[in-house]
Amino acid sequence: MNLPILTIATFLPLFGAIWLLFVNGEKQEKIKRIALVIAIGDFIISLPLFFKFKLNTSEFQFVENIPWIKEFGISYHIGIDGISLFLFLLTSFLSVICILASWNITDRIKEYMISMLILQTGMLGVFISLDLFLFYVFWELMLIPMYLIIGVWGGPRRIYATIKFFLFTMAGSVLMLVGIIVIFFMNHKATGEYTFDLLKIYNLDIPMGAQFWLFLAFFFAFAIKVPMFPFHTWLPDAHVEAPTAGSVILAAVLLKMGTYGFVRFSLPLFPYASHQFVPLIAWLAIAGIIYGALVAMVQEDLKKLVAYSSVSHLGFVMLGIFVFNIQGMEGSILQMINHGLSTGALFLIVGMLYERSHTRLIADYGGLAKKMPIFAIFFLIITLSSIGLPGLNGFVGEFLVLVGVFKSNVTYAVLATTGVILSACYMLWMFQRVMFNKITRPENRKLKDLNLREWALLLPITILVFWIGIYPKPLISRMDVSVNHLLTQVDDKYNISLRKARLENDEIAARAEQAARAVAAEAEAAARAAEVEAAARAAEAEAAARAAEAEAAERAAEEANSADPMMEED
Repeated sequence: MNLPILTIATFLPLFGAIWLLFVNGEKQEKIKRIALVIAIGDFIISLPLFFKFKLNTSEFQFVENIPWIKEFGISYHIGIDGISLFLFLLTSFLSVICILASWNITDRIKEYMISMLILQTGMLGVFISLDLFLFYVFWELMLIPMYLIIGVWGGPRRIYATIKFFLFTMAGSVLMLVGIIVIFFMNHKATGEYTFDLLKIYNLDIPMGAQFWLFLAFFFAFAIKVPMFPFHTWLPDAHVEAPTAGSVILAAVLLKMGTYGFVRFSLPLFPYASHQFVPLIAWLAIAGIIYGALVAMVQEDLKKLVAYSSVSHLGFVMLGIFVFNIQGMEGSILQMINHGLSTGALFLIVGMLYERSHTRLIADYGGLAKKMPIFAIFFLIITLSSIGLPGLNGFVGEFLVLVGVFKSNVTYAVLATTGVILSACYMLWMFQRVMFNKITRPENRKLKDLNLREWALLLPITILVFWIGIYPKPLISRMDVSVNHLLTQVDDKYNISLRKARLENDEIAARAEQAARAVAAEAEAAARAAEVEAAARAAEAEAAARAAEAEAAERAAEEANSADPMMEED
């Protein structure tokens, strides 16, 4: 019997959260250690997914399918493929980092760790769900602990940021729920089966008109989560007010749920609508790339700068997804991982600075490389990774995305490339102002370099940054077959939709032509009838005229006859 790795890895954090409920809240060190052990154990359990993953199949692997609510066709159906594998591993890896990064939190540490572990279960569940109802449960589950993490342990404006985050996300979620229910009933109407099973619903032929509205329902949910321009306004506030670990999880994992949703649901379920919306999504992505970079360039707050850089970087991900070729898609998936590592590390670095100096303003720093040389090395590596320096992870993803976009549309690619240039500008300028120049604040002269815990936070991420940048083959080889299958599936369904559209158009044109011919025939018949009627009326008129002539002649003859006798008498 195969070990249910996905179930164990997904629900172990939830088990840890339940365990913490029975631990005395005053024993803070014990609570932290339990949470850390659970997170590390979860990551170790997840590692066989990478090593045992089969490279030569597009089928979902490590599948578990257990009926849940049979009356409504709801099942506990989970599995991973090359698209979701690395997002699952990224989540379990960064959960360890985030719990370790939260070691200095002392306020309500028990509730905090419970929230982090429940959040981890929700995030992991999203990436493995193959049942629409189960997916929605996990999607909403992660919203509650994130709400608490920002709202309870956040900064001065945490309530405002939390409510904004919650309202934006809930608005999109409700629309997606409506779309899921509509698909559920459409599938029943077409097949006679009540089911939320995603793999069965993939075979559903959704009419093109319905695809348009359903795509929009899912689009708003995923675009808000990414977030795409102009749905991004909740993100800077949430990042700035969230604690360090909350910002890391938000940037590294939660935002990827939006991009993952487009890949897993929008493209294969609504292929025709996905193609029709390409121009809109491409221009929104490009706007996000350029806008995010320009706004990041003028930020005075380090956290806000990194937050707006996420808007810019995720614009590349969205652009790569919607060019519908393997380079763009694989580059986007790889860039999801790269962004999670690089931006997550940047938020950790900002948090380390804040813990030392209690300020995030760039102007309050300067010259830190002299006092924190090891910190400066890590900071430089992550900065260069974020701007896509060759040899580091960011380059591989951005390069593949731009190659895919160039193959699809040169204009899009040229405009997107400006984002790479702007990224180098604002990131290097930020690094120069923080790490170099003179030390202007006396407090900064007392700053200490990295401690052992902070080494443990940044070193694993840095190793992955170099590994992916130098040798990305283990990642690309595992996603290659799944991406090819997805693109083939989308293209086939799209081509079928196009053929149906052409047949419908031809049928409509034939009916129109037939109707036009009928109208022309009726008009011709009416014209002939009118012509016959006119001829008959003319004949009648002519006959009447002749009769009148004859009558007049007859009267004239009678008058002439009556006049002759009178002349004779005279």
